[in-house]
Amino acid sequence: GVIELELRCPPNVNGIAADPQPDWSFDNLLSELSSIEKKLTVNSDTPASFTKKQPRKLRASKENNRHARGFVMHVSDHELDYTDSDSEEEAGSLSIVPARRFACDELYMSDDSENGSPLGMQCRLMEKIGLAEGALCELTHELQLNVSEEVRNKISALETNLIDESEQFASRIAKVEKFRESLLEKERKFDLQYRRTIAEALDNHLTAVQRDHEHISQLEERKIRDDAAREEAKRKEKTLHEEKIRQERAKAEEEMRLKAEMAKAAAVKAEKQAAEEAAAKRAAETLKNAAHNAVEASKGTLGQSTVVGLDSKKEVQSSGNSVAARNVIRASENALELEKRRRQMYEELSAKNEALKSSSNQDYNRHGQNISRRIKTISATVDNITTRVDELLKLINNPGCPQSISVLLFAEKIVSNCKNQRSSNAIFATSRVIVLVTSKIPEAMNILIAELNKACIYTVPKHISYSEEAFETKDAYYKAVGYEEEDGKIENTDNYSEKLSSYMKLYGAIVQTEVGIQNPHGLGEGWAWLARFLNTLPANLYTAVALHSFLEMAGFALYRRYKNQFEKLLKIIAHDFINALKEGGSESWNAKVKKAKLSILNYIESSQYKKEPEGLQLRGHLESNDFY
Repeated sequence: GVIELELRCPPNVNGIAADPQPDWSFDNLLSELSSIEKKLTVNSDTPASFTKKQPRKLRASKENNRHARGFVMHVSDHELDYTDSDSEEEAGSLSIVPARRFACDELYMSDDSENGSPLGMQCRLMEKIGLAEGALCELTHELQLNVSEEVRNKISALETNLIDESEQFASRIAKVEKFRESLLEKERKFDLQYRRTIAEALDNHLTAVQRDHEHISQLEERKIRDDAAREEAKRKEKTLHEEKIRQERAKAEEEMRLKAEMAKAAAVKAEKQAAEEAAAKRAAETLKNAAHNAVEASKGTLGQSTVVGLDSKKEVQSSGNSVAARNVIRASENALELEKRRRQMYEELSAKNEALKSSSNQDYNRHGQNISRRIKTISATVDNITTRVDELLKLINNPGCPQSISVLLFAEKIVSNCKNQRSSNAIFATSRVIVLVTSKIPEAMNILIAELNKACIYTVPKHISYSEEAFETKDAYYKAVGYEEEDGKIENTDNYSEKLSSYMKLYGAIVQTEVGIQNPHGLGEGWAWLARFLNTLPANLYTAVALHSFLEMAGFALYRRYKNQFEKLLKIIAHDFINALKEGGSESWNAKVKKAKLSILNYIESSQYKKEPEGLQLRGHLESNDFY
């Protein structure tokens, strides 16, 4: 069974007031409870099983919602009944359960036990008090509990605030650390940027200094080059001046020599004419005297007069032959005189070269091959012409070969290469090289024109008519006008016409060439050639081919220079020359004549002379091979 004890709290127990000071604080209450426990432990007659080994500690929480109520102590029968063998700790236990009220009226304990032994003592917990006092005590206790609960709540709130403040402090400390780290990072970055800026500024400064040094070096080098160029220009100018003086002196000497030769030739011609006139006069007188004395003379006298008559007949025949020769060659006196002068210069230079070759025993064929190679590689480009002119001038002025030999080789190679050229581009380019070279070596132009006159009589201009009295055979005539013999046969008219056209195109290209320097054989010579041609040469296939080829190359330049006068000459050609050009041979010959006539008429009527001929202007680079 369970013994239910109802406790009523007396006003005091063993001299200890139940609630002497109702306004105690929580700490005072705890200390008071501790002192009570100590006193009870010392003075109590209760068994050891009710002795507390540790001081009382009051703990309260919100979850343990205890109130100041009365309580009932329950003690089981077997807990109160114990033997001697049982330990004191097993003597019994008290079970305290909450009650609706707190009353300590009396202490009831069971006397039953298994061994029938009493507790030995009666424990009186509290004295019996009244209801009002118990209620007061209960209210007081409840107040204390409320106060304790409030204190605990405040303490909990303070602890919570303290924890929150600690967390806030830690968070702020973390923020401060983070901010400090960010400041350190910014400072590090700023320091890195500053160092980088300093490095870049230093690099820029060093680069600028280096650039200034390089600029200064370039200026110094340029100054040195300019000084060298000025010195070179002065040296070249001096050389050119000396060369010009030398050329002028040579030209003056040449003019004096030509004048002397012309005077000598004029004297010889006058003497020849006087001799011919005297011989003709003597022959006429002799014939007259012989006819008058024929009847009266004796045989001896007759025989003697007959001999005289035969001698006079020979003189008349020789005079007639000279007149016939003049009728075979059709050319103006000036043209023949110039041809003779150039031929004489050519022969003198050839004789001089032969003397040099015989004295030196040196073979100049390789030198001629080098000149020919440069001429064959001429093309209608600026760079090519400049290069070829420089190379040819170096070869002509080569100290290892006399200049006279080089000049003659240059003229021969130009003319021999010309007969294979058909393209106007190549011919114009060659004429530019000729003018540029001969402007440095003036005598080379006369030698070249003499070589060209020798190869083509129409460059004089001169025409040779066929005459049985002047030429023994047709082949002799063909050779005289420029036909070539190959393997014992004279070339055909087509090949000769093409070769004639090439020579005339080269001559026309030379006279119209203007390259910024004086042309030794320029447009004035071309205008004189055209006038002499129309005044003296007959109209036939050869002269028609020569005229058309010349106009094709030089007509544009002549028109720009002479304008209306040139057009008047073209009208004369279209009217007189074309009408005089008759077809009177074989069919093939007539076809060639007709073709030449149509070519000239087409050139004049379509005003091709007003258009720049193809190949006149040089190209910047070589586009095709214009030589063959």
